[in-house]
Amino acid sequence: MLITIGELARWGALPGEREPAPLGAAGALAYALLGRSGGEPTGHGTLQVIAVLVAAQLVACVPHVARGSGPGPDQVARRILTVAFAAVCFQPVYNSGRSESWFGDGPYYAVFLLLLLGLTALCDAVLGALLLRARTLPRAFRSTGITPVPYGPLLRDELRALIGIGSAVCATGAVMALGVAAAGLWALPVLCVPLLLTQVSFRRFVAVRTTYRQTITSLARSTEIAGYTPHGHARRVAALCTAVGREMGLSGPELTVLEYAALMHDIGQLSLVDPVPDGATATLPAAEQRRIALLGGAVVRQTGVDALVAVVVEQQADPYREQPLSARIVRAVNAYDDLCGERLSGPLGALEQLRLGTGHDYQPQVVESLARVLARDGLTPVPPG
Repeated sequence: MLITIGELARWGALPGEREPAPLGAAGALAYALLGRSGGEPTGHGTLQVIAVLVAAQLVACVPHVARGSGPGPDQVARRILTVAFAAVCFQPVYNSGRSESWFGDGPYYAVFLLLLLGLTALCDAVLGALLLRARTLPRAFRSTGITPVPYGPLLRDELRALIGIGSAVCATGAVMALGVAAAGLWALPVLCVPLLLTQVSFRRFVAVRTTYRQTITSLARSTEIAGYTPHGHARRVAALCTAVGREMGLSGPELTVLEYAALMHDIGQLSLVDPVPDGATATLPAAEQRRIALLGGAVVRQTGVDALVAVVVEQQADPYREQPLSARIVRAVNAYDDLCGERLSGPLGALEQLRLGTGHDYQPQVVESLARVLARDGLTPVPPG
């Protein structure tokens, strides 16, 4: 296997990895869009912006390299290319005097900066999606002829991320440029404080969310420890569900609910007196599957997890026409993993059984998305139907 399901499930960056240094990004954008300082022309151009940014990036990497952490070369290149795009669009127009004749120094100039930052953010999203796609497509993977990870879902994730920290970085960059142009460099410390406080709060949120996910993962392992499900079943189902969800265009919050529900989908088996052989609930009668699902949903509600997760767990055994999309994905992926056991069908037989059950049990689009994900991962040569 050249690329794992877990890697496919993590096409998009984690919350704390979208923008590791938002204050630095805002400052770099502000420098690229700076034409005056304290009312006086700055005189720098595009090449100077790029040179200063490269030097700043190299200096900033020194402490991270010493600790063995920090942004990778792709993130540094992304920052440089994005800021260079902004500088190329702004500096020639401003230094030639065209921006003053077109927009003046009033509100139209501020709107011009915001529009330019919007284009810069779009450029950054395109670059981010390209880098993520390259990260999931190593050279050995390219030579197999397997369908690569689609670019569309990656770009969609990056564009959605612009609503959060991306918009804050762009707005702060514009305010910095306007503030320094009017008040000089003394405006920088004042303008940096709000984003700095936001960054600290956001990192605390990421830490809490990480701990929350680790707690759910540990709770999901209770069925494995008790001997009700095979080792690694919950993690495999969660990773594959996330990959299928991305394939079908689910948003970040929807993917989070899907992942948590997939991790805890078998928690209802703890109510069984006798474990199901190999934990394969897909082979049980429909009524027994529903009973276990309802018991699992009740347990999830007691843990304080989002109620949407409990709904997905409760409805995973219903006919797919009565389920939300997340429950349809969990049902199909869980059945696939159950049927892949050595005592059952194996990967090819499992996928074929899912396709035979698309009339009532599994949504055809979910099964075909699962087949495409599996084909990319090299687990099965069966093409999408």
